[in-house]
Amino acid sequence: MFNFFPPRRIAVLARLLALSFTATTTLLATSAWAAERAPGVKNIVLVHGAFADGGIWSDVIRLLQARGYHVTAVQNPLTSLADDVEATRRVLARQEGNVLLVGHSWAGAVVSQAGNAANVKGIVYLSALAPDSNESVAELLKKRDAPMESLLPDENGLVWLDDPTVFAHVMAGDVSRKRVAVLAATQQPMAAKAFGESITHAAWLDKPTWYLVTQGDNALPTHVQEWIAKHIGAKTATIKSSHMSMITHPYFVADLIAKAAREAR
Repeated sequence: MFNFFPPRRIAVLARLLALSFTATTTLLATSAWAAERAPGVKNIVLVHGAFADGGIWSDVIRLLQARGYHVTAVQNPLTSLADDVEATRRVLARQEGNVLLVGHSWAGAVVSQAGNAANVKGIVYLSALAPDSNESVAELLKKRDAPMESLLPDENGLVWLDDPTVFAHVMAGDVSRKRVAVLAATQQPMAAKAFGESITHAAWLDKPTWYLVTQGDNALPTHVQEWIAKHIGAKTATIKSSHMSMITHPYFVADLIAKAAREAR
């Protein structure tokens, strides 16, 4: 038998083949890891509720950005349902690609209307209201025996929650006193008329949904949240928290949102 390759050359070829195999295996493994880690829906739009602003999302935003998501927080004027929906729609229109829409508390009504946008592929509700088509928040709460009788507007038709003690009791019983003081100082008043304004078509009828139920919530009773989550057919998670779960449990909230973003694709 003729030996066309000297032993040394054979050894070199063997090493090259081994290196090539290793490189290919590494590349495939890296690609698989990247695919597993890559966001399904890369754009996440966060919508705050009453008596707050977009700053309540700061901890969650940092966690989601670290995972590679493009995150935007809407600044709702809280002057009417229509105004808040329009503010959200403007942000949705600026996104390049599909969007996961997240609404907290009152913003559940906002995302239930704004979520009809074509680029919204899923909606996450955090301790949120989710009216049906042609239904208002006030009507929803009345049906669930949880009327908003204690929310009294001032002479301008605005409801305020700027007393730190009251804010803590209603919204943030498990938040530090220093943080509550800041939240109360930066809260935005809510136009009382907005609670009586109906959405036209509930986006949750057509889009996949996720819901975070907060146990021990003084702003929106847990049993109402549980009913809403079941009613809209949402994938549901539960945690012991005040109404401000994005502040007290940012990792849990970020994990839920990231999970929804992966599944929404």
